[in-house]
Amino acid sequence: MDIIALQLVVAAVLGGVAGYALRLLLAKRWVASVEGKINSLRQKARQKAEEIILEARQKAVESLEEAKKEEKQQVKHLEERQQRIEQKEEEQEKQNKDLSKQKSELDTQSKEIETLKTQIVEAQEKKIKELEELSGLSKKKAEEQLYHELEEVHKSELMQRLQKLEKEADYSLRERAKNIMALAMQRMASEHTSDLTSYTLSIPSNDIKGRIIGKEGRNIRAFEHETGVEVIVDETPDVITLSSFNPIRREVARIAMDRLIRDGRIQPAAIEKTVADAKKEVAAEIRKAGEEAVYKLGIVGLNPDLIKVIGRLKYRTSYGQNVLDHSIEVARIGEIIAEELGANTTIVKKGGLLHDIGKAVDHEVQGSHVDIGIKILQKFAAGQEVIDAMKSHHGEYPAESLEAVIVEVADAISGARPGARRTSVEEYLKRLEDLEKIANSYEGVQKTYALQAGREVRVFVHPDVVDDAQAKKLARGIANEIEQTLAYPGEIKVHVIRENRVIEYAK
Repeated sequence: MDIIALQLVVAAVLGGVAGYALRLLLAKRWVASVEGKINSLRQKARQKAEEIILEARQKAVESLEEAKKEEKQQVKHLEERQQRIEQKEEEQEKQNKDLSKQKSELDTQSKEIETLKTQIVEAQEKKIKELEELSGLSKKKAEEQLYHELEEVHKSELMQRLQKLEKEADYSLRERAKNIMALAMQRMASEHTSDLTSYTLSIPSNDIKGRIIGKEGRNIRAFEHETGVEVIVDETPDVITLSSFNPIRREVARIAMDRLIRDGRIQPAAIEKTVADAKKEVAAEIRKAGEEAVYKLGIVGLNPDLIKVIGRLKYRTSYGQNVLDHSIEVARIGEIIAEELGANTTIVKKGGLLHDIGKAVDHEVQGSHVDIGIKILQKFAAGQEVIDAMKSHHGEYPAESLEAVIVEVADAISGARPGARRTSVEEYLKRLEDLEKIANSYEGVQKTYALQAGREVRVFVHPDVVDDAQAKKLARGIANEIEQTLAYPGEIKVHVIRENRVIEYAK
């Protein structure tokens, strides 16, 4: 049993040793196989690396050669550019030398010219002195004598040529002006209302007068205090008169008084409320009038507050002509003229509508209505072109544009239209006297008559004192003096008449 057991142990040991040897052999073979694979991969990797290095070296060589080639080209371009720059510098230097030479020559020539001028002036002065010594006349007197002799010799011819030129120019300009003015006036038709400084209000009966006056005059005093308008209650039956130079106050008083009379309850409290309501109504009417005026003319872009000021012109008159109607008329006439002359119609319309805007507030503000108007337009940013167009319509400022001249002409046309304005008898007679006085102040004038409401002056001259050529000169002198000294709308015709009568009797 022991032997068998020992054999089994030996067999087991031998089996273990054999198994271990077998595993060791297998492990060695696996290791050898793995090492072979590793060596193979290593060899392939080495070959791949050599190939990559070789390819990289080739590319590096090619890049280096390409870079050297580009560098050579750049160097070549730089050399060529440097040559061009040097060539231009040489040319510029040559030009500078030429210019310096030319400048030097010009300076020399200028000096020579100045020297010659000085010599010529000295020679002329010397000759003039010699001539003055020989003739006994100064240069100025000699020129005056020469001009006078030429004028005397060629007076008739010069006057004939002057008359011919004036007739030709006058005819063409008049025809052009007539066409434009006729077109403007034919296309312009406006209504006209004449307002006064007082308003007469009809009342149902004379009993109302007592209520208007009130106990101890308290009602009439309250009314005058609230409106600032004088109420005249006299012996004229069934009427009372509201008098004020302020047309807006007068309109407020008219509305309030009319409502009080219709209501019948006339007392201080009712007067205060009625006048307040009338003021609101007039303010609304002012705004409406301004908006309607702007709408009629197709004007846009004006400040709303400026439009309200425009509406105030509805209650302002000048020589009996409603200022708002006149302003609209000026804008329309100006627009037509501007279209014919190719001017800016928008500026002309605005300038025409706003040319008398200063009259809307000149009751409260000092200064001429033109200066007040300029301040108003500046305040409401109406634009400098519009201000320039309106400010010269009375000649206080020079006309700086065609639009300004058109506004001035349109204003004169509207104001000079027959029936548009009302002047007093005193002003009319004064204007006629001034015209006749100017004409009578000239030598050779026998008598003078101002005709056609001062639009024509007929001057009769002594035929022995004034000849035909002098008659033309006299007419021009009178016309020029009228232009410089008198203010008038439109134009005044100066007609000089030289009549020589010879009477003989047959016996």
